[in-house]
Amino acid sequence: MPIENIIPGQKISPEKLQLARQLRQEMTPAERKLWQALRGNRLGGFHFRRQQIIAGFIIDFYCHAAGLVIELDGDVHSQQEEYDTERDATLVAMGLRVVRIRDERVETDFNKVVQEILAACRHGKKAG
Repeated sequence: MPIENIIPGQKISPEKLQLARQLRQEMTPAERKLWQALRGNRLGGFHFRRQQIIAGFIIDFYCHAAGLVIELDGDVHSQQEEYDTERDATLVAMGLRVVRIRDERVETDFNKVVQEILAACRHGKKAG
């Protein structure tokens, strides 16, 4: 599936859509903090979506213009490493780049995390 068609036209179950809406309402503290820096095109003019459904996965943050997936990893991710690896491989096969950031880095090194995301966006910006 080409990157341009990731969001438009994809089939999303009502249950998955409801879960994404619920996750937007119940963001973790790290997600909430990072969202404040990403929302409203605040980061270098790049548009991000939160809890975006792609290929049946709910992505923490997604920048279509840069083909960039941002995943914040809390404690639960240490118990689902195999799932995360398979998920990342699926997204990469679609032409997306996946950046994983530990929750505690958002809390302890926020400015550096934001700069790393901005650099990743600029690196991946699509022509046109």
